[in-house]
Amino acid sequence: MAGLNWSDRPEPGIGACCGGAIVRDVLRMLVCLVTVAAAGGALALTASGESTACQPTRNDGAGPFQQGGISAPRRAKIGTGHLLLGRVLGTDCKPVVRALVVLWQAGPNGYGPSGRGSVRTDRSGRFRFEGPVPASEGYGVPHIHIAVFHPAYEELVTRYIVRRGSKTGRITLVLAPLL
Repeated sequence: MAGLNWSDRPEPGIGACCGGAIVRDVLRMLVCLVTVAAAGGALALTASGESTACQPTRNDGAGPFQQGGISAPRRAKIGTGHLLLGRVLGTDCKPVVRALVVLWQAGPNGYGPSGRGSVRTDRSGRFRFEGPVPASEGYGVPHIHIAVFHPAYEELVTRYIVRRGSKTGRITLVLAPLL
């Protein structure tokens, strides 16, 4: 920062009474700090010092996968009405590339082959899956079962709850590395 000259005429607006240049420089520093803090969000810590970002997603049980296995045709679209955008990360918060994501949802007549699809994540760990809004199976909220597989990580089986009236959803899944 160049030498301060208190006799400089202050700029109108914020800090005009006490040296606009100083206030402007302080605001710039605050903007930089906020930017750095946002970029370092993956390093956020709790009061106890534990990392809060990229904790493994909890397994939710096998769901319909236990009945018929996890085979699903490679397809990102089984209909229209709801788009699920997802991302698969490791506990290091880095994308998991080429993970196999298997999705299965109920239709009006329950689970069947038409309600299944599978996709691979891209180099950013992203995937997309489009289908009709899932049926509620008569006893619960509409949801999509998701299984994720990658040779370097533990298998994950979970589900995404579709909000009523939602046409698009987002999910981030975090895989635990194999020990």
